[in-house]
Amino acid sequence: MKIRLPDITSVYFEDSCVDFASKTENGEVCVRFSLENDTLKPYISAKKPVRYLRLRWNEPLKHGVKVLGDAWERGYGDLEWRGIDPQRCMPWYFVTSNGSDLNENYEGRETSCFGVGVQPNALCFWQCDLAGVTLWLDIGNGTRGTDLGTRELECASIFFKEYKDQSAFSALKKFCSVMSPSPYTTDHVVYGSNNWYYAYGKSSHEQIISDTKFVKRLTQGCQNVPYMVIDDGWQPNPTDAPWDRGNERFPDMKRLCDEMKEIGVRPGIWVRYLINGKDDEPRKVDTFSEDVYLERNDCVLDPSHPRVLEYVAQTTKRIVDWGYQLIKHDFSTFDIFGKWGFELQDALTVGKWSFYDKTKTSAEIVKTFYKVIKDSSNGAVIIGCNAIGHLCAGLHQLNRTGDDTSGVEWQRTAKMGINTLAFRACQNNAFFGADADCVGIMGLVPWELNSKWLDILSRSGSALFVSCKPGILSAEQEKELSRAFEIASVQRDELIPLDWMETTRPQIYKINGERVEYNWYGEKGTESFNP
Repeated sequence: MKIRLPDITSVYFEDSCVDFASKTENGEVCVRFSLENDTLKPYISAKKPVRYLRLRWNEPLKHGVKVLGDAWERGYGDLEWRGIDPQRCMPWYFVTSNGSDLNENYEGRETSCFGVGVQPNALCFWQCDLAGVTLWLDIGNGTRGTDLGTRELECASIFFKEYKDQSAFSALKKFCSVMSPSPYTTDHVVYGSNNWYYAYGKSSHEQIISDTKFVKRLTQGCQNVPYMVIDDGWQPNPTDAPWDRGNERFPDMKRLCDEMKEIGVRPGIWVRYLINGKDDEPRKVDTFSEDVYLERNDCVLDPSHPRVLEYVAQTTKRIVDWGYQLIKHDFSTFDIFGKWGFELQDALTVGKWSFYDKTKTSAEIVKTFYKVIKDSSNGAVIIGCNAIGHLCAGLHQLNRTGDDTSGVEWQRTAKMGINTLAFRACQNNAFFGADADCVGIMGLVPWELNSKWLDILSRSGSALFVSCKPGILSAEQEKELSRAFEIASVQRDELIPLDWMETTRPQIYKINGERVEYNWYGEKGTESFNP
């Protein structure tokens, strides 16, 4: 399908809907389109709050294709090629392709890509059926309409691309660069250690120093300096504010950072910006006025409020002033919208609520939040964890592409890690540096399986982070880990999934042109059901 004006344009208000087949304005709303250089841009202005813009192209899709869509934020082991499902909601982009990438004779292959450019001003998802394609653009504010006032909103940049005689992966990789022509990346390779997947929040100054010495010892001679990332557990309250000091186990966060640098690593740290009290717990920071909290949840700070953005900037600057060179921010999408990405198909949130600033779309508000972090970081590396990839591309250097792996349960690592590594490898260095999450090593996952995850991550060309319980590895296993760090410290490898159109857990790849196969199953096979 070639890019063109839609056949039907629909505008949804809070209490009504209007359809346009040709003329796209009436007394309440005006939609206009710009079509230049194969890029379609819809613009909207309205006299009352607007909720959605729906664009429909009526043109039959071909039979015999499989369809791949993306996810709202992280993947949850659910990314997959499927047949045409008219009710399937596919955030940001989707792809149709015939044949199989296992067959390396690509003659006759046809792949069609439909997507929006990164950093749109709308939350976008696609639907496709045998009669055509639909794009929904959520231009609302929370679950209510956005009051645009007198301004005209540029909603998104829309692309349709067709690729012939090449693999679906090759086509999607190229299309990711169309959607994201100017990625924001680091000037050095990011890899190293994170203490979460063996400590799980129970850590200390001394333990971090021990972890730092361990990762430094295993990366001697590597071309790039590794990171040691302090995850949740350093602050006074678990997964909660404030972020201005450590707890009794972390008495001086600046001193800890200085000691880590002296050992020879780049220090990193975890933060959850928008929480201030959770569940039935009292608020931890009492200097805020009531209007800075979300209408949806009175323990979550509203990122559209100027005072909250100032607080986010102050928190970021404080952490950078302590000396930390990487900030991993977490829970942001969940805190703002109240749902994990897998819980809702056609929306990120439910209920009846809006932001403090009702003149901006939800997407604009989230982007501003990300930009404040970037602009306050003084060049520190930002990793979004539970960030919206299509909105943080160009604003974060790295992004967690999948949900948590595990140091306890192999099936979780296999589901979350392997799936997202394969299905979002196309985004690596096109949107941002992809982080498929850690190798958790604490003696509970068989080494024969964990070592395969370590191997493919190190050779993926993306970030490798390892959580390793002290003293648990044999000398031979330490050599394997050291070798993986050495490979990951340069990240010159190219990983291409081959059987990703046949399974949600691909095991056949091309790595630097060589066909490599991994068996992700122990002797018992999958153990996702355990009575």
